[in-house]
Amino acid sequence: MGKIVSLTRLIRIRRALRKQKRVVVFTNGTFDIIHRGHVDYLTRAKSLGDVLVVGLNTDSSIRRIKGSNRPINNNADRATVLAALAAVDYVCFFGDDTPHRIISRLVPDILVKGADWRVNAIVGKDVVEAHGGKVKTIRLTPGRSTTSVIKRVLKAHGSSNSVSAGSGRR
Repeated sequence: MGKIVSLTRLIRIRRALRKQKRVVVFTNGTFDIIHRGHVDYLTRAKSLGDVLVVGLNTDSSIRRIKGSNRPINNNADRATVLAALAAVDYVCFFGDDTPHRIISRLVPDILVKGADWRVNAIVGKDVVEAHGGKVKTIRLTPGRSTTSVIKRVLKAHGSSNSVSAGSGRR
């Protein structure tokens, strides 16, 4: 069985993990152009529990949120790179603008976002806490972001194209 799974498969896996009393941590994002900040973040997220599930925005949801120039890497490429990381146990796509539906179906024990999010603004907080779970934020690695990588690449190659990064908040 691979790490990239459908929501239906993930729900079955979650049921089995609950019976085994394993702590499931969930985070989500676009994870476009994986960099050190992503790796640090996902490693810290995994350390909070036994199993790390990453909800991955689909290409179409990213375009709606961040604009037509994003993502840089497509669904399959982003999922494959994420799944190759040691900290990541499962990757599941979601096409909504927020991960509320996937969180409601999965009901993780711990919901994690970057510390640039206010805890009260984290989508799915209501679901996780209603089921006795915890919501946590993780300090981000300073100076590491997909937007900064894109800007450095554009600058190095003399492009004056603007970067459509969006808010980075899901």
